[in-house]
Amino acid sequence: MAETIDKPEATAATATAAAGGRLAHFQRDLMALTKFRLSILVLVTALCGYFAAVKSPDAAGFDWTRLIDLGVGTLLAAFGSAVFNQLMEVDADARMRRTAGRPLPARRIPAGMAFAFGWVLSAFGVIHLGMRVNATAAFVAGATLLSYLFVYTPMKRRTGLNTLAGAVAGALPPLIGWAGGGGGLLTWGAAFLFLLLFLWQLPHFVAINWMYREEYERGGFVMWSNGDVSGARTARLALGFSLLVALLPVLPVVTGVARAWFLPAGAAVGGVMAWLAWKFFKTRRRTDARGLFFCTLLYLPVILVLALMAWR
Repeated sequence: MAETIDKPEATAATATAAAGGRLAHFQRDLMALTKFRLSILVLVTALCGYFAAVKSPDAAGFDWTRLIDLGVGTLLAAFGSAVFNQLMEVDADARMRRTAGRPLPARRIPAGMAFAFGWVLSAFGVIHLGMRVNATAAFVAGATLLSYLFVYTPMKRRTGLNTLAGAVAGALPPLIGWAGGGGGLLTWGAAFLFLLLFLWQLPHFVAINWMYREEYERGGFVMWSNGDVSGARTARLALGFSLLVALLPVLPVVTGVARAWFLPAGAAVGGVMAWLAWKFFKTRRRTDARGLFFCTLLYLPVILVLALMAWR
């Protein structure tokens, strides 16, 4: 009798657990489809741009509502661009071990559904910025989408210069926030934010490209690291770009954007990256390339915090 009573309860519990498991898998697929962690980074840089802009003496001042609207619009646009990027690269992702498990190449999410989802996210993001923040922020978000999808993504199959194009697209999000906070695009503050993200991405990408060069070659992508078995070319690029990163704090101090103490502090943080790039240049070992890559991950939040603290 006890077994007869318990069986329906066990069946219901099993069905609930199965439904919960499917929901968890679907949530993970959505996070992968929207490149959730990368999109959060885009959001953070946009918010930093906003905080920098509202500290300017001629800005309208901090506004919680505008900050939230800026975050929502930026995040939706970032999600949408990530979906379209994966739609455009689904065949290449299927050939690479590190991306073959993504929801589109693994056929867990239909391409048609992803296409509609990407359109809704992108359109709502840009329109929301235009209606709730300002037209300039919406314009920069639209330029980010277009450059990422129609310049950088196609160039990845044609030339190693795609890294520069990708760095341009990746350097625009802080200007969404800067414009949202009332900052002008043709100012030294905007120039510094753009160059900071642009230059930071270069050693970051060349390091990871070299570590996974066989994967990129298998996927049909043309990267600077392709065929660079010794690491000589990649190490030279990484060192040169890292030195530029270390020198960048000169710009905001000289132009009056940041207080004088930002120069030694920013140069010291960038100097750590340059030292790791030099180490990779001397050894050309994968472990040293990995060390440089992880340093770039730590560098960005540290330099953004320092910059906001030093902003005039």
